[in-house]
Amino acid sequence: MRDWQECKAEEVFDLVGGYAFKGEDFIASGVPVIKIKNIKANYFSEHEFAYVSEEFLGTRKDKLARPNDLLISMSGNRHDGNPETWVGKVAQYRKNSHHFINQRVGALRVKYGANLNPRFAAYVLSSWPYQEHFISIATSSGGQANLSPSQILGVTIPIPPLQEQKAIAAILGALDDKIELNRRMNATLEAMARALFKSWFVDFDPVRAKMAGKQPFSMDAATAALFPSRLTSSPLGDIPEGWEVGRLSDILELLYGKALTKEDRQSGPYPVYGSGGVTGYNSSALVKGPGIIVGRKGTVGSLYWEDRNFFPIDTVFYVVPKQYFSLAYIFSQLECLGLENMNTDAAVPGLNRENAYRLDIVKPSQSILTAYTSTASEIRGKIRANNSEIEKLEKTRDYLLPKLISGDIRIPDAEKFVEAA
Repeated sequence: MRDWQECKAEEVFDLVGGYAFKGEDFIASGVPVIKIKNIKANYFSEHEFAYVSEEFLGTRKDKLARPNDLLISMSGNRHDGNPETWVGKVAQYRKNSHHFINQRVGALRVKYGANLNPRFAAYVLSSWPYQEHFISIATSSGGQANLSPSQILGVTIPIPPLQEQKAIAAILGALDDKIELNRRMNATLEAMARALFKSWFVDFDPVRAKMAGKQPFSMDAATAALFPSRLTSSPLGDIPEGWEVGRLSDILELLYGKALTKEDRQSGPYPVYGSGGVTGYNSSALVKGPGIIVGRKGTVGSLYWEDRNFFPIDTVFYVVPKQYFSLAYIFSQLECLGLENMNTDAAVPGLNRENAYRLDIVKPSQSILTAYTSTASEIRGKIRANNSEIEKLEKTRDYLLPKLISGDIRIPDAEKFVEAA
């Protein structure tokens, strides 16, 4: 580290703030807007974007993210909140398409001529010591932690020689690129499961194909034989002959999670689920995985699949299947029911269990459920394997990150870790 230097962030970065779009500016589709929730720890999430009209491209072009911007959440929670919502999260933006930056999202841009690799800088600023530092210096307002531009630009960062920066970024980047590939594979697999469910149990494609005298698409003869060749009328419209109309309560129970205070919570291997997702980890689990978590208070109707043992807190339900209905089938069924639109409480958003139980569903035959479960479980197995690999890769990256940034581990040794991973 003899040739490493240190400098203030303001010496190598400019900080551009986002634009305060109004509520009425947001529309169903258009130009994506990067909000705080899209910034994870060195991971730019492309899920749940907000959108605005392309007209803003003519008036607010200065608020577009640029390739290699380091996006930082300037508002958020401290340690008492979900790590996904912490203030001071940093992620590199590596897209070439148009994305606006929303208010309280900052874009750190490497200054022209600065001897700094953006991806290396992203790893530095997203590392645990910097996350801790940003949380510690943030000021509070209305229960929210906030960072000012001067606080962000005032941090000191290490500057190795440029070639060493690139080498470190390449080592850690190889791990993150594989993690991102696995995430995309999982998104594709999830979409496949949803499409299969919709085809079989919503659109009744196999039945309609047989009615037209055709072989059901992408299905072996044995599976096709399980489907009837006629539709009959029902209170829900036409459904396959022999199938029934039932209620959600016929296929599952929604059980309440258990309160877990900060004092009772102990660090451990088991994820703790609230309606917004994983809120931390505990030394004991309440439910044996795999399982399904449904948001009850706060983020109404949110859905999570968890393969590990887990602890659902009192803001969620967890699912117990009935009879021969599988978790894979139930998860896809719940995705179709619009639970997120069933808020029944005025002050705090809430999902009423009895209202959910009364939702009408179409119940297929057990043989078809078995066939669907076989295929869906295979898809879930691939997702589980990808998630397991992601976890291992993240542990390797998180082990190497501080050691490479501090110079405690040599690059050839780090390369061996990556090869092993």
